[in-house]
Amino acid sequence: MNPYLPAWEYVPDGEPHIFGERVYVFGSHDRANGFVFCSEDYVCWSASVDDLTTWRYEGVIYKKTSDPLNKDGRMVLYAPDVIAGADGRYYLYYVLDKANVVSVAVCDSPAGEYEFYGYVRYPDGTLLGEKDGDEPQFDPGLLSDNGKIYLYTGLAVIGDRNRKGAMATVISSDMLTIEEAPVYIVPGGEYGKGTSFEGHEFFEASSMRKIGEVFYFIYSSVHMKELCYATSPHPTKDFTFGGVIVNNGCGNNHGSIIKIKDQWYVFYHRMTNDTWFSRQGCIERIEITDGKIPQVEMTSCGASGVLKGSGTFPAYIACRLWNDHSPPKPAKITQDGIADNADCFIAEITDGTTITFKYFRCENIKKIILTTRAYGRGNFEVRTSLDESPHGSIPIVSANIWTDFSSEITIPNGINAIYLTYKGGGTPSLLSFSLCTQSAQANA
Repeated sequence: MNPYLPAWEYVPDGEPHIFGERVYVFGSHDRANGFVFCSEDYVCWSASVDDLTTWRYEGVIYKKTSDPLNKDGRMVLYAPDVIAGADGRYYLYYVLDKANVVSVAVCDSPAGEYEFYGYVRYPDGTLLGEKDGDEPQFDPGLLSDNGKIYLYTGLAVIGDRNRKGAMATVISSDMLTIEEAPVYIVPGGEYGKGTSFEGHEFFEASSMRKIGEVFYFIYSSVHMKELCYATSPHPTKDFTFGGVIVNNGCGNNHGSIIKIKDQWYVFYHRMTNDTWFSRQGCIERIEITDGKIPQVEMTSCGASGVLKGSGTFPAYIACRLWNDHSPPKPAKITQDGIADNADCFIAEITDGTTITFKYFRCENIKKIILTTRAYGRGNFEVRTSLDESPHGSIPIVSANIWTDFSSEITIPNGINAIYLTYKGGGTPSLLSFSLCTQSAQANA
């Protein structure tokens, strides 16, 4: 389901890589009810390439205080990437939030404890980002191709003409020394007019993949919420805009694509806790046909493609929340405290709030149970399409503890979305919902 990690875990900016028979996701690290981006140390999660439903916590792989520039921990670790070196070791690239340079750490295994290694530098020792004419470095992404290591960085803010766009730098096999100075490959917001990128210029989140003989540059556009791609037959020039891969609806976005077995996926993140600073990783299946990646929507089912239409599901897998009031009164996905076992739920639901879950393979669903609490008196209308009348509604009242409310509701057979629209007073919270089949009711 989405998010694919436990509900209490906040690993955005996910860079997925396959090392051996496991998929490792490297990202920055937020916290529940966060107050800044990337407040925590780097952690890693991994899964077998044969089973993306079971993710293993690999622990803390790098502490923010490990960098000599950050012994007091006042800076945070922004989005990283990891690449295997020719020496068989693994190299972690990152940028601290108040530094302009690219830091590197190294480890003998993909998810062991990394040790600080050095800073990316020119042959004369000048650090990348500190040479006259250099732009500040940001969001490193790495690619190894034909014996060369490519480093992609950049942050291009609209209104700042000093930041021109995404950059590519070639570094040597020592993983630190620059062999070819940075060149611009995708224009930023102030430099996209008249190019194929106009309206979707580069903002941040550089990531590169090579598919066949084509290079795919994945990035976050000036709209921030959309993850885009550009293609070229070369790793450092001639890129043209390809399209939007996924739009998370609000906030920023960062991730990349990967092929696992025979299926392509996009890893990205969403916002929670009514803040930009508590982001959770999500996955969607994508297709790549004739070099094109059609845009996919956010779903609750993630890597599975579709969920079984029976059983109990946590409410936090909702892929969209909105309210038809003007101005809107948005609900939010949140959790009780910051403990690993804290309940994660949807809070501050108000009259007109619609909660979307996609998609379920429904068969003989005859009853729906909602688990709610807090002050509220009204009904949750149930639809499988926004263009239809409700299939039924579930009345709820105020409850001091999580309490079940249910109604006999028949859902059409087939692959369906489930839309819950609240009509009533108060601000109830939703912990979970259950889809009950005819056979399940008979057994009960």
